Amino acid sequence: MATLDASTHPAAVTARGWGWRHGGRRDAAVHALDLEIEPGERVLLLGASGSGKSTLLHGMAGVLGGDDEGESVGELLIDRVPASAARGRAGLVLQDPDAQVVMARLGDDVAFGLENLGVPRGEIWPRVGAALEAVGLDLPFDHATTDLSGGQRQRLALAGVLAMRPGLILLDEPTANLDPAGVREVRDAVGRIADDTGATLVVIEHRVSVWLPLVDRIVVLGPDGGLLADGPPSDVLSARAADLRAAGVWLPDEVPWHAPRPEASSRHPLLTAVGLDVARVARQPVLRGVDVQVDAGRILAVTGPNGVGKSTLALTLAGLLRPDAGVLRPDAALANGVSGEPWRWRSRDLLARIGTVFQSPEHQFITGSVRAELEVGPRALRRPESERRSRTDELLTALRLEGLAEANPFTLSGGEKRRLSVATAIASRPRMLVLDEPTFGQDAGTWRELARLIVGLRDQGVGVVAVTHDEPFVDAIADDRLELGRDMAGTTVAPSPPSRREPGR
Repeated sequence: MATLDASTHPAAVTARGWGWRHGGRRDAAVHALDLEIEPGERVLLLGASGSGKSTLLHGMAGVLGGDDEGESVGELLIDRVPASAARGRAGLVLQDPDAQVVMARLGDDVAFGLENLGVPRGEIWPRVGAALEAVGLDLPFDHATTDLSGGQRQRLALAGVLAMRPGLILLDEPTANLDPAGVREVRDAVGRIADDTGATLVVIEHRVSVWLPLVDRIVVLGPDGGLLADGPPSDVLSARAADLRAAGVWLPDEVPWHAPRPEASSRHPLLTAVGLDVARVARQPVLRGVDVQVDAGRILAVTGPNGVGKSTLALTLAGLLRPDAGVLRPDAALANGVSGEPWRWRSRDLLARIGTVFQSPEHQFITGSVRAELEVGPRALRRPESERRSRTDELLTALRLEGLAEANPFTLSGGEKRRLSVATAIASRPRMLVLDEPTFGQDAGTWRELARLIVGLRDQGVGVVAVTHDEPFVDAIADDRLELGRDMAGTTVAPSPPSRREPGR
């Protein structure tokens, strides 16, 4: 790749009647878009899940049309040059940080882009250190990237982009898997880089309030892939509030729905953990001495900073990791005739008992269509065809995926992938459900539908564990809360009821 000093000047973006239709899709993801972004502008790009926001960012980054088959119309230019010919001018952070980790060691991963840009060796490592410091990733350069949490991988991806000092910074849900402190750190880091370099910024984020202090313009894509609104943040959010709300756009400080409180009743444990140590690698626990109970008909939210072991605990409760120590005791109602702890159960036994949604949706997909993905579990359990079809149609409709039934799961937007991953986990009607960041990438409408779906499962007696940084989600639907901290080793943890605010507060 040719050497390019991308920090010399901010980039301009021009779209003239531009559109993109993904291969195998009938409808265009973006259609007839006309847009001008001036050098140095800071734009918050909004729109409902599936409105084409990520497609537009990928187009600006010049990465459409390679492995991503499809058809383009119109023009999309960076500094009056086709975006596909100006790739060194833009730095893109994807929704899925795993897709951007390319090296085994943290420092090498950040340096990778700099080496491809031909940055002199003497400049590379100071830039690497500064980028890692900016995003709050305080780890040695030789730290293994495989040992990073999802939130840490997201910071790593951002550091790799910031180190290259591009003229156009493109961020696709950059704070989706970060704890509140991490969200502020990343946003502030982006702001500092934008101030220092003058780079143009385009960021996709469903939660508007996070980025309002940093942006000077809001662009909203409509459901047809064109522009719904465009202008200064205060003007767009006030004058177009009703239109935005109807389109599923989050408005600052609004929560779309709060679940009714469940009736007080005696607790019926499905799974009890006593003195549980959890680890990805045997005898290297990331969390020690956890006592927790998952009850039928209740939602347990697991919260805490990035890197404290929330996802590892979730995988252990789901029977996908063996506890490093302690006891994981299923109730007879959950075991339903199967003996031993969940990690000893066969995959088919788990399928009908504990459904799991991974932090990265792609880790769950194994077929070539959305419909086929939803039928994997029921087929494995040998459910009748009529029951499989009925269940699949029900889930497609409930989560707004009916128009994508024949689409390849890997071509969906981030929000659509998340909804599909939740649907695949519940297609087999498990008694217990373990969800890792179930609401990331959702617009206000799909967030509400997911929340209602999960509460509906709770009301049917399903025990739900949700690992999340989404405080409105916890506040709206959780019955119990397990707050993990960085000093959890050797401590006993008991869930506590979450606070619950009034709707719209």
